[in-house]
Amino acid sequence: MSIIGIGVDVVDLGRFRESLERTPTLRARLFTPAEAELPLESLAGRFAAKEALAKAMGAPSGLSWQHFEIRHTPQGAPEFVLHGAAPERLEALGITTIHLSISHDTTIATAFVVAEC
Repeated sequence: MSIIGIGVDVVDLGRFRESLERTPTLRARLFTPAEAELPLESLAGRFAAKEALAKAMGAPSGLSWQHFEIRHTPQGAPEFVLHGAAPERLEALGITTIHLSISHDTTIATAFVVAEC
């Protein structure tokens, strides 16, 4: 396997909370219905993961945040579930495997993505 792209993102929990409070429609734009009701720390980690994947893909146009959903495997590891145009876009880029790591601390959430072919 070869690495096609990597992406990392860090989200400040305080600023993220303020953004969600200031713009009530933001939650629905960024997250799928399954994600939207999660606690702030989980939302921040998921947003960081979506940003990291977009960076690993080279920030292609035509994708929605709704196209990237984060769920957990039966073992508890985070993984992407792709919707809309995202699967076709990954295929066009030659990406067959996505590795995702999300971490939280007191004031930040961070995510790291490796996209491979």
